[in-house]
Amino acid sequence: MNQPIVWVHGDCLSPYGSALKQYPDAPAIWVWDEALIEEWQLSLKRIAFIYECLLELPVVIRRGDVATEVVAFAKEHRAEQVVTTASPSPRFDAICNEIKRFVPKVEVLAVEPFFEYDGYIDLKRFSRYWKVAERHLFS
Repeated sequence: MNQPIVWVHGDCLSPYGSALKQYPDAPAIWVWDEALIEEWQLSLKRIAFIYECLLELPVVIRRGDVATEVVAFAKEHRAEQVVTTASPSPRFDAICNEIKRFVPKVEVLAVEPFFEYDGYIDLKRFSRYWKVAERHLFS
């Protein structure tokens, strides 16, 4: 099988993420999810933070419908596999299922948890996540 592509999303913005580590030479893509930006009303501050993270990653940056752009990127690279990192986002499974309609294999790699927690965390704001994480990491 030819080399896969890596799909980087908002829950794996680290150069040490499992997909980029496992496939360091694979072409990688990030897609600004226009529907999510609109739905969540992401602030310019958050968008700038994400963009600064992206500048540290070996990714091609696109915008639009995530599944459509990832599939197009895979076709451009003649890749038959998309590799990404797991996400708790409810949108993630739907995007993966859409990609699977056009790409033979989607591999979702596990992510090593930053801390162990099985309660609810509002993922719309990093500060809310970090408040919960701090209690577990520094207590």
